[in-house]
Amino acid sequence: MGDMKIVLRLAWRNLWRNHRRTLIMLAAIVVGTWAMIFMTALMRGMVDEMVKDGISVLPGHVQVHHPDFRDDPTISNVIGPPSGELLEALRRPEVVAWSTRVRVPAVISSEQDTRGVTLVGIDPDQERGVSFVADDMTEGRFLESPDDKGLVVGRKLVEKMETDLGKRVVIMTQDPENEIADRGFRIVGIFDSKLDQYEEGFVFAGQGTIQNLLGVGDAISEVAILGTDYRDVEGLTRRVADAAGADTEVLPWNEIDTYLGSMLAVMDGFVIVWIVVIFLALSFGLVNTLVMAVFERVREIGLMLALGMTPRSILTQIVAESTLLLVLGLAIGNLLAWATIEPLKSGIDVSIVGEGMEFFGAASVLYPALYLKDVVLANVIVIVLGFLASLSPAWRASRYDPVRAITQVE
Repeated sequence: MGDMKIVLRLAWRNLWRNHRRTLIMLAAIVVGTWAMIFMTALMRGMVDEMVKDGISVLPGHVQVHHPDFRDDPTISNVIGPPSGELLEALRRPEVVAWSTRVRVPAVISSEQDTRGVTLVGIDPDQERGVSFVADDMTEGRFLESPDDKGLVVGRKLVEKMETDLGKRVVIMTQDPENEIADRGFRIVGIFDSKLDQYEEGFVFAGQGTIQNLLGVGDAISEVAILGTDYRDVEGLTRRVADAAGADTEVLPWNEIDTYLGSMLAVMDGFVIVWIVVIFLALSFGLVNTLVMAVFERVREIGLMLALGMTPRSILTQIVAESTLLLVLGLAIGNLLAWATIEPLKSGIDVSIVGEGMEFFGAASVLYPALYLKDVVLANVIVIVLGFLASLSPAWRASRYDPVRAITQVE
């Protein structure tokens, strides 16, 4: 322990023998660390918002429906309302909220235009805790009950169909007998979504009203279930599947929306690649700093070897210099990243490139997400790679011949 203290003291003093070179390298490590963590937080925030927005649109964390519903999302492929073991599973603590829905393709017609939409019959009380629509109401009111006769639509759809709050529109769809089922609805509420595609693609009505329109009794298209963590849904999916029975299909959100699932997987891999790439650029400067420090101290190293310092101690000292430099740079870089990200957690307005963000399914406001695991991962990778990068100059210094090193001509 005493020898290690001496080695660390020597390493620290040697770092500051050339202040300019050490400060330049330290600045590079600080900037690199800040860039790694800051950019990772931005990417994490963007992907998190994409996933949360995607989940809030309708999928939930887990979804139950007829085995053929995904291939043929019509009213012919329906299931019964939750009961028995499934109902008990939905009342467990790990289920935050759940909602039943009738979901069918439909056509909406106003006096000016006709468009294809997805008609969703909901129970308003259940839906409040699961999807975005109740929270995004900006005009009028939300549905009041499953038998509500009103219709809730998106602002973009209202604008494109040249209609407005309080006006009537006609909804047309097909019943289980493939006959046209149509009904007039009055627009009672308008919602604004973070993404225009949601405002144009979905209209909401009372679940009981849609069931009566289609003549399906109490049958539903799906059950959407919200758990505690979108990253950990395997256990919830398994328990719901066991309770739902073999005549249903139970899937997690990342299989229902494969694009979002792929984005999350790519992001997890990108974090590691990003950190490694940044450090590879830093490693050239680190190795150069250490090599120059060794060259400047050849005679000194030779003298220490001649006085009895072991090659292992020399190697440890050079590696310690690298480690101290990295630890100091990481500490400052971590602090700088936190100080930069914390004020931005309320959101960064990127509406100037809003259309491009929407193309990728992201909103026009980014909320950086600083995760402890990302900070730890960045620090561990930098320390490990820094240790490996310092081995070459350290090994070279430890192999010096004391006599030749001492007698070296400057």
